[in-house]
Amino acid sequence: MAKKKIQEDLTKSVVTKESLAFFEKYINNPSPTGFEWAGQRMWLDYIKPYVDDTYIDSYGTAVGIINPKASYKVVIEAHADEISWFVNYISKDGLIYVIRNGGSDHQIAPSKRVNIHTDKGIVKAVFGWPAIHTRSGEKEEAPTLKNIFLDCGCTSKEEVEELGIHVGCVVTYEDEFMVLNDRYYVGRALDNRAGGFMIAEVARLLKENKQKLPFGLYIVNSVQEEIGLRGAEMIAQYIKPNVAIVTDVTHDTNTPMINKVTQGDLACGKGPVVSYAPAVQINLNRQLIEVAQKNNIPIQRQASSRYTGTDTDAFAYSNGGVPSALISLPLRYMHTTVEMVHKEDVDNVIKLIYEVLLSIEKDQDFRSFSK
Repeated sequence: MAKKKIQEDLTKSVVTKESLAFFEKYINNPSPTGFEWAGQRMWLDYIKPYVDDTYIDSYGTAVGIINPKASYKVVIEAHADEISWFVNYISKDGLIYVIRNGGSDHQIAPSKRVNIHTDKGIVKAVFGWPAIHTRSGEKEEAPTLKNIFLDCGCTSKEEVEELGIHVGCVVTYEDEFMVLNDRYYVGRALDNRAGGFMIAEVARLLKENKQKLPFGLYIVNSVQEEIGLRGAEMIAQYIKPNVAIVTDVTHDTNTPMINKVTQGDLACGKGPVVSYAPAVQINLNRQLIEVAQKNNIPIQRQASSRYTGTDTDAFAYSNGGVPSALISLPLRYMHTTVEMVHKEDVDNVIKLIYEVLLSIEKDQDFRSFSK
């Protein structure tokens, strides 16, 4: 009867009014790679009522723990950092040139408003670009990392420095969260703070439904994924998990200029994406798919040639090999300020992770054979 009640609950929208308010606040808070602390504090404060203990490492990876004394450990994981820019050079006339912090896209930069993070606080600036009237010639010059620049309204290097801006200051876009057509969540850094939100919601469901797990559950919000899975590498060595289920975003390939032959056929609104890759442990993946089918959760499938490019790879190849799987959230316009994910996909990723956790047995061995 209790199981039936939970199933009925899971047919409803998982994201509540209260959790959506947190999601919006969490997305709007900047968490550039290497500078995630404020967002991690926010995330830990949200998840704390649903876990038994919390932990944060020296670089800022945050963990909520259920059953911390259990010897068998299961991780559900997302990454917290967002792409950004670093101040790299300040010209004598007060213009600021940047380099990437992660995979920032130079083509979307011109005319964007930004926040420059300094010890004195936020300084506003814009990515300037020559007016269309002044661009002449047979071939227009396109935005590149060498010619995009920030203008903060100063006329000299000294004036810029008086604002607290120096080489190494991090720069983020100021675009914020919105709901589009009551169907999509839109904002910068949905890659992958949407994942951090979803794993926190799994913790909330476990608590509210009074589920008792036969293992320790580590809800992990890693840092520094965007520059090489570094936070996941560090925390995997600390936790030494037996199983890892990672969630990240993947491309909706049903918008213009994307080749489905090379990128696959994936779409927002059609469910979580299950990945096939060498790092994805075959039996754990099969169990995940069976759970989705049993609970009528729609899924899509994606193949990766050598690696997933997500924290799945870091967990899978740590500690002598950790059975790992990847559940991805389809997303449009990755690494822009208008990333889009479907509300139903968010609900279904949460449901799938939740149900997979309930299916994992005490000390479960995912090997195909042991002798």
